[in-house]
Amino acid sequence: MQYDTINTVDQLEQFCEEIADCSLIAFDTEFVSEDSYRPQLCLIQVAAGDRLALIDPVHVERTEAFWELLAEPGRTIVAHAAREESRFCYRFTGKPIAGLFDTQLAAGFVGMEFPASLGTLVQRLTNKTLPKGETRTNWMRRPLTRDQITYALHDVTDLVEMHGKLAKMVEKLDREQWLIEETELFQQKVIDAETRENWRRVSGSSGLNARQLESVRQLWLWRENRAQELDRLPRRVLRDDLIVELARRGSTDVRKIKSIRGMERRGFHDHYVDIAAAIQTAIETPEDELPRRPRGSRRVVSPMLSQFLSTSIACISRQHKLAPPIVGNADDVRELLGYELDRRNGDPTPSLLKGWRGEIVGKTFRRLLGGELAIRVADVKESQPLEFIEP
Repeated sequence: MQYDTINTVDQLEQFCEEIADCSLIAFDTEFVSEDSYRPQLCLIQVAAGDRLALIDPVHVERTEAFWELLAEPGRTIVAHAAREESRFCYRFTGKPIAGLFDTQLAAGFVGMEFPASLGTLVQRLTNKTLPKGETRTNWMRRPLTRDQITYALHDVTDLVEMHGKLAKMVEKLDREQWLIEETELFQQKVIDAETRENWRRVSGSSGLNARQLESVRQLWLWRENRAQELDRLPRRVLRDDLIVELARRGSTDVRKIKSIRGMERRGFHDHYVDIAAAIQTAIETPEDELPRRPRGSRRVVSPMLSQFLSTSIACISRQHKLAPPIVGNADDVRELLGYELDRRNGDPTPSLLKGWRGEIVGKTFRRLLGGELAIRVADVKESQPLEFIEP
């Protein structure tokens, strides 16, 4: 297998210039994320035209030239399950990948398994089997072994063929715009996760009052800054349960902070004052600036109806050749039912009533709730045997 190895910034910039006119670029990355604040980029594999290349970020000091190329509109960028790839692009350019065609996402829009692994889709679409054995390899170690290189290159060699087949299937079902819409939404969620304060995701904080929630927020901010300084996973700096306990007690007394089981560890010795300061900031926050508690989940209007409609998503998906997980879940159904049957001021429009989901699910559910559709057993041999019909 012929490929270029790119180990310097100059080589990378020249390579990007040479493939800039390609209408389609396929790529993948290898990274490690177990011990660092952000995933560490270890390798970029690229297939463009007749070029196959390995870009080595361990040696290339700056990879921005490649990511700027991907963020530039005017071409199709093919990747599989591109969450981290989108995250890298935003980190290095401040922009999403332009023209992204995610093969995992596309497969869900034509009724295939979702989320499907790359190996599963390669087998199904090209009848090939990807090499295994390097999924837990240390991609930071150099030099890379022949097996590592073979494994990495195979992750991109079939993406162009997969794109061609999936794109035709998407086009046949007239879902190009759906896929574009979902890809934009998917990348926006990645950007939001990078830019928003996600302190509400601290486990165990849901029952705290407003002042305690502000303590959670301030402690979360301190933890994020400290994790960045140490390049360490935030939960290895300060566990969620300790944040919640510190917030619940609300004490700035260093002795009381230290007395909490788990806070006596050596790693906290130099930071008790900082932790106390974060809690003090929360105590001094004006009442009208405190975070509001998340609105409690509304009472399910009809548990039986909720269960029925949750099952119905799979039926609707089968009828439209869509993978059910890509359409929605039980929480989405409960959100829609609350909106339709017990709407409150300020309720946002449920996801099942927006965009392409609104077209195939929202309208169907509204007609069901209005008695305009009936349900029947279409094929008892099917795993999802029901379908909706005009009464």
